[in-house]
Amino acid sequence: MSAAQRRRLNPLSQETESDDSGILNECVLLLVFESIKWDLQVLCLTASVNRKLRAIAKRLLWRKLCVYRAPRMVSALVNGSPNGRIGGGWDALAKLMFFCCGCESTRHFKLSRPSPGHFAGASRFSKTSGRSFLTKKCRADLLFVSDPCEHPVGDKEDDLGIYRGVFRGFLRSNTRACLIGRQVAFDDRVRCPYCGTRVWSMTAARLVPKSAARRLGSRDGRLEYFVCVNGHLHGTCWLVPLSSDEENCEEVEEEEDEDGGDFNGEAYKEHEKVTNGTGSRSSLMF
Repeated sequence: MSAAQRRRLNPLSQETESDDSGILNECVLLLVFESIKWDLQVLCLTASVNRKLRAIAKRLLWRKLCVYRAPRMVSALVNGSPNGRIGGGWDALAKLMFFCCGCESTRHFKLSRPSPGHFAGASRFSKTSGRSFLTKKCRADLLFVSDPCEHPVGDKEDDLGIYRGVFRGFLRSNTRACLIGRQVAFDDRVRCPYCGTRVWSMTAARLVPKSAARRLGSRDGRLEYFVCVNGHLHGTCWLVPLSSDEENCEEVEEEEDEDGGDFNGEAYKEHEKVTNGTGSRSSLMF
């Protein structure tokens, strides 16, 4: 029996196909998500329905979500191009924005037990922090890094800090050129938690500046971070407990950064707070 004959005998199936095509209409989807302010949980659920919706989400919806939640950060990452591409895809960037990846023991960073990942209610990404993770030869690169997500470990141990970040145009970056020039090997056990690609250990490459520990509130030698081939950064550190005097000093330093400092009045553009809009920490899946 031909497809045309089947449609004549079963008009209900034609209505069902029409309904499905409406659900898959990109204009309709955009209107729906705009009306609910790009709710992350709904988008995660939508992308998990079937392959067609997953493909639409990967090509269009994740980008729109990123632009809605962090417009200045995304504009900087794509050099202001509305149709710019992101290394690893927009779904990976969305996951990096909203998901703390947790951590396990690595060659240079030992833990008594793994710390699970979770969705973060809000994260602050900063170019100022990113500069602290770049060596002098690589300071021309643009890198956004989040504040560390604090994970209590035990009464006798410092808190664990887990952070993440993303480079602009990593393929053309000085950091990648430095890694290639030094012939640094990929880590044989760790993969990027956001796009699944191979990573370099910046600790093994000896490309961790002392300013990174200061920015994180850690000590030199008590942190490790990785950068993947798509320019996603993730890492861990032991956070030093601050006394009241140190907390006051840190507040002054942060105020100087945000109010201008050496950035010619552009400091208000140096960071962006990203919220997932759901208040959920663990119920979502990419």
